[in-house]
Amino acid sequence: MHWLPLGLTVDDLTGVVLTVDQLSGEDAQTLQDWLSPIAEQVGAELLVTDDADGFKTVAEALGLEQQVCKSHVKRNTDELITCLQPVIAQGTDRSLAGLNVTSEQAWADLERLGQLIQTRQPEGQVELEVLHDRYRGAPPPRKGQTASLAYRLRLLFLDRRNVWPLLTRYRTWRGPNGETIDGTNNACERRIGWWIKERYRTMRGYKRP
Repeated sequence: MHWLPLGLTVDDLTGVVLTVDQLSGEDAQTLQDWLSPIAEQVGAELLVTDDADGFKTVAEALGLEQQVCKSHVKRNTDELITCLQPVIAQGTDRSLAGLNVTSEQAWADLERLGQLIQTRQPEGQVELEVLHDRYRGAPPPRKGQTASLAYRLRLLFLDRRNVWPLLTRYRTWRGPNGETIDGTNNACERRIGWWIKERYRTMRGYKRP
């Protein structure tokens, strides 16, 4: 099976498809080379994407504001919380004790993260700073070791703290005529379904470029 990377851009305010392009890859430089002329042509101010790291690099390089899809981040966060809570409950990982953090506190911190992700208020970043600080001292794993529970919590809270402005930008962003966005990249997802997925399902040889 041969994967064919495709890039699709959509005007988030109108749902109009701007381009459907074949890409040579999905790295940040390729994404930047692809999006730069499109953003310039339409006078883009805001880039709405999923939570792939490459798009964060592109938005910064092009001087664009960015909204990361709240649905993607919420789903990923919920999955990580569900994965980490059983590890806390088992009580076999002693890394929390090195930070003077109890299992009850770690459990409550994950619960609170889930609540913050659910409401997505800009001021939540202050609380995320506090949550991250609690695990900041967790050491990274040595070569050949697996990451400890404390270190995994450190990375989770750090990532959500860093992504928070991008996750909540839809709360405050307004277009030149007062337009708003819904905080997802659903406009693009719908067009992917209509323009790409639904079409290739019924075509023979769709795996060929």
